Amino acid sequence: MWIAYLSNEDGISKLHLLDAVTGKEQPVPVLPVGVVGGLVWHRNNRDLGFSISSAKDPGDCYSLDVTTGNVERWTASETAVNTSGFHEAELVRWKSFDGKSISGFLYRPPAKFTGKRSVLIDIHGGPEGQSRPDFLGSENYYLNELGIAILLPNVRGSTGYGKDFTKLDNGFLREGSYKDINALIDWIGTQPDLDADRIAVIGGSYGGHMVLAISTFYSDRIRCSIDIVGPSNLVTFLENTEAYRRDLRRVEYGDERDPKMREFLERIAPMNNVEKIKKPMIVVAGKNDPRVPVSESDQIYAALKKQGTPVWYVKANDEGHGFQKKANQDFEFYAEAEFLQQYLSK
Repeated sequence: MWIAYLSNEDGISKLHLLDAVTGKEQPVPVLPVGVVGGLVWHRNNRDLGFSISSAKDPGDCYSLDVTTGNVERWTASETAVNTSGFHEAELVRWKSFDGKSISGFLYRPPAKFTGKRSVLIDIHGGPEGQSRPDFLGSENYYLNELGIAILLPNVRGSTGYGKDFTKLDNGFLREGSYKDINALIDWIGTQPDLDADRIAVIGGSYGGHMVLAISTFYSDRIRCSIDIVGPSNLVTFLENTEAYRRDLRRVEYGDERDPKMREFLERIAPMNNVEKIKKPMIVVAGKNDPRVPVSESDQIYAALKKQGTPVWYVKANDEGHGFQKKANQDFEFYAEAEFLQQYLSK
């Protein structure tokens, strides 16, 4: 009798197989670097079914014969493009300002692109989320048509690395997560195939806030940025987000009603340091967003436009927290692709 389970190791799924009688772990074949899910046993008690999503595979079904170790692929999803030449996501690590090890996933462009490649740093939301080596979807266009390397960091505050790590950006520790990206830019500068002079940052929700913070405090280190539904001031965000979310978010960001916390959050707010944002930016927002009110995007866009920083605004009147309608998603993607070609690739 067998027990199968998965572990999340630096964001990568690891399949484990345990002999329920002896308690000993059995070796399993090496699977693609990706995210495994949907474990289910066949009635014969020897075939284990599961799915894998990876840089080359948007999510297909496999089975493992635990008696022979043979892995069989059952499905081949349509991807519209040939993914055989795609590189696997590469787990990378760098030291941050305080010596802590931070990690992320690097997707390298195909070999047809030569010379140092520009880099798009894609920061996850949450902030208690985690970037994992999944299929990139439409972002593969940047990778395989524009030759842009894509790097998905898991800065402090991310899940998957223990409770202490998840709390490292709470309250007065907020700036530590910004500094993790600054350290990542240092690391990019040590890589012979990556161009530290051509870096863009993109992110949604809390990732959008991170984009605004990096664009503010490290403006001289990037070429451009894409802020998607990001809070531009955590104080005004907390005051205007839906009431049912407010207390939960205060645990993460700090209670803006406390004078010392309020002073700190106001001091580090991108909105209150907007004059430091010098590089081109796209701001993306949904008018009906209940989580990050559209006012967060309106105010940063208006301030950037007023001071003459190049800024594009993509605001959908029929969307909420992120675009869900295909026509809007397509418009956003085409705008971002044009933006990156204009400000990053050249």
